[in-house]
Amino acid sequence: MIYQFKSLFIRIIFLSSQMLISSCASDKPSENSLSVGAAFGIINPAPGDFIAGDRNNRKFSGVHDPLFVKAVVVSDSQHTVAIITVDCIGLLYPTLLEIREAVARQISPELLDPSHIVSSSTHTHSGPDVVGLWGQNQQSSGVNTEYMQRLVQIAAAKIIEAFEQKQPAELHYAETTYGEDWVYNISKPEELDRSLGVLQFTDLNGNSIATLTNFACHPTFMDGTNDEVSSDFIGGFYEAMDQELGGTNQYLQGSIGGWVQPEYEEKSFPNAFKRGRELADAVLSSLKNSKATVSTDIQFNRSVFSLPVSNEGFRQLASMGVIDRAITDSVETEIAWFRVGDAEFITHPGETSPVYSLESKKLMNTTGPKFVLGLGMDGLGYIVTPDFFDAENEIPHSEYLTGMSVDKNAGEIILQVIESLTNPE
Repeated sequence: MIYQFKSLFIRIIFLSSQMLISSCASDKPSENSLSVGAAFGIINPAPGDFIAGDRNNRKFSGVHDPLFVKAVVVSDSQHTVAIITVDCIGLLYPTLLEIREAVARQISPELLDPSHIVSSSTHTHSGPDVVGLWGQNQQSSGVNTEYMQRLVQIAAAKIIEAFEQKQPAELHYAETTYGEDWVYNISKPEELDRSLGVLQFTDLNGNSIATLTNFACHPTFMDGTNDEVSSDFIGGFYEAMDQELGGTNQYLQGSIGGWVQPEYEEKSFPNAFKRGRELADAVLSSLKNSKATVSTDIQFNRSVFSLPVSNEGFRQLASMGVIDRAITDSVETEIAWFRVGDAEFITHPGETSPVYSLESKKLMNTTGPKFVLGLGMDGLGYIVTPDFFDAENEIPHSEYLTGMSVDKNAGEIILQVIESLTNPE
């Protein structure tokens, strides 16, 4: 289904948004010009820090498996993009800006434009509160400011390390579908994007430097039942990928809003890790039939714009300092579209309904793989389709999902911004 955007209100918001579009495509493809570096660091919270997800006032007792920030930096002969993925519930846009500022103090913007640093969050519900919503009570923030400062420092350091370790690379990709037996949309069962996209960078001897995997599923096997630090099923995925491939392996979350979950599953660490290893097996199997990218060029466009905030709860939480962010009747955020070789990427600034992933891919131009990064650049709650807001539709879980959404029209505005980035006039 392709949404037609005729709302005058949406047009006004879109036209009045602040557009910062920076295109960086070279005129002619250059052969063998890709260089890639990768690095990762551990970002475990301390015992006693608040756990994000489920309910308030839950605290960590220890660590089951480590949380990571993983950085991959890719350059062609002229341009560079950095991609980080963070094991957390959803890194907010102001934190990304802090990371960019920290990197810019160490690397000249002429070498790495800080606006070309892109973030994604895995959305584990066994990670620290990086938003503020899960403190002792609903009136107090659960964010540990010292932890956030450390996270920013480590993320910036790993981007710099990856930049400094760049080496000549070759690029392959693979595509398949996955998760039919354990990943479900529990609000709209018929609406899912089961795409499993894989992008692998190898050195000139065929050794893996970095592998990027894009798949959509809430990491909520242990949601509400566990007080140990964990990346949930992604921990099992990382263990298997590291063992079989080496290099740095990134899990890039997809569109999980509206409401994509590991349903009908035993809620235990052994089962979560089993599913993660099975996902890794699917990735490894797909790479046996991978294709070499034809292009090695990089393009990058971005838009900084404002989304309307009709949800009074978000405004109140910001005014109380529970969410440390400027939120009034609108909130500033950012979307990036970029291409690396034959692969296209788009970011979504929250947990978007799967239909927005499918529609975003239709707006992309390449015949190569298409990656939708949910919780990309921001973590603005659920971004669901307008029909969720009509109680007469009786969509399961709609009351909760809309209560955690900034505005009914957010998704449609986001698609308009994406169209402007992928098809600039």
